[in-house]
Amino acid sequence: MKKLDLHWKILIGMILGLLFGFAMTYVSGGRGFVQDWINPFGTIFVKLLKLIAIPLILASLIKGISDLKDISKFRRIGLRTILIYVCTTVVAITIGLVLVNILQPGEGISDDTIAKLTQTYASDSGVVSKIEEASKQKERPLGFLEDMVPDNAIGAMSDNSLMLQVIFFTIFLGISMLLIGEERAKPLKHFFDSLNFVVLKMVDLIMLTAPYAVFALLANVVASSGDPDLLLALLKYAGVVVLGLFLMIIFYGLVVSSYTKKNAFWFLKEISPAQLLAFSTSSSAATLPVTMERVEEHIGVDKEVSSFVLPVGATINMDGTSLYQGVAAVFIAQALAFDLALVDQLKIVLTALLASIGSAAVPGAGMVMLVIVLESIGFPPEKLAIGLALIFAVDRPLDMCRTIINVTGDATVSMVVAKSVGKLGEPHIEEWDDHYDEVK
Repeated sequence: MKKLDLHWKILIGMILGLLFGFAMTYVSGGRGFVQDWINPFGTIFVKLLKLIAIPLILASLIKGISDLKDISKFRRIGLRTILIYVCTTVVAITIGLVLVNILQPGEGISDDTIAKLTQTYASDSGVVSKIEEASKQKERPLGFLEDMVPDNAIGAMSDNSLMLQVIFFTIFLGISMLLIGEERAKPLKHFFDSLNFVVLKMVDLIMLTAPYAVFALLANVVASSGDPDLLLALLKYAGVVVLGLFLMIIFYGLVVSSYTKKNAFWFLKEISPAQLLAFSTSSSAATLPVTMERVEEHIGVDKEVSSFVLPVGATINMDGTSLYQGVAAVFIAQALAFDLALVDQLKIVLTALLASIGSAAVPGAGMVMLVIVLESIGFPPEKLAIGLALIFAVDRPLDMCRTIINVTGDATVSMVVAKSVGKLGEPHIEEWDDHYDEVK
């Protein structure tokens, strides 16, 4: 009997989790049961993925750079990566702005709904914290550049939110290894090569529990969701965001099929486990180990490319989040009767692009970016909390959706860059038990 593919197992786990979480909302004490007895298994799974993210970046990026033998190759890969990421982000923001201006979801929000949303969420600790965090970022316009350079490499590796610092240190170390010559660098290279294989095997083992973990994560999301009436009131806004994200998937498919000459449906099938995990965890960083494993083993992108493109993408490439910025900013302006000129919408494109570079690859970062975008177009400060309250009810499910796009965008760019430098080969899939016979 043929084994069920991993993406089908994860999809079944997601559907069962959604149904179970929905059922528990009708059971007395059901939400507490899900929170106390189901959600911890999902949390453990996410922790395991985060646990190996930094070692994986360290090992794979150093291996990738040291295999290049030529620094000019690394410069070529780096420049192409950044340029393509900027282009895809601009496309995403533009799609969002075009849709929200055509469909105008903010025009259908009644005053009563605005009042209810404001009363429910404006003073919420989540909204307040996002505004405070955005004000800190705005005070340091070049803060993301300053924060990129660590003053303690070990300290940077102890915190997943400091991934850019880890990438900076790792690139610095990898280039230095190239400069001391192959013979001197060989012992260190062998160590990181071995570490890379070990961490990838850890990914395989963790993924065995993925279907059960996404069941737990989705059940908790549904069981802890807010007022259904408010969610329905924001359905049109959410629909515009989801439509924009779907158009981005089509855009990625066209890029893959036209440039890399690979079947777009094949690409989406192979990357689907990473997409489903991105949906469940709402975190590009937590999904990174799985994204790297799928792109390298199942799609055929050489480690020289994937080890740089994917960690950088998980940190600075936020196509889904940037699209959401454009839709959310204009939606809020429409709902609160704040007129936007063409120059304001151009400011949204530029600010959302810059904000995405400095944004953390964690759940909820999009709300912080949104505050920065709203402030850039002169949105009244006293209405910021009201504006965020309008979309706060549906932010988590939309965050889950836009993280899928972030991860898919990373995989697409890695394929494009690999193809451009002749590093897109055939898939070489490794299973968790490939060497089990040697040790059992």
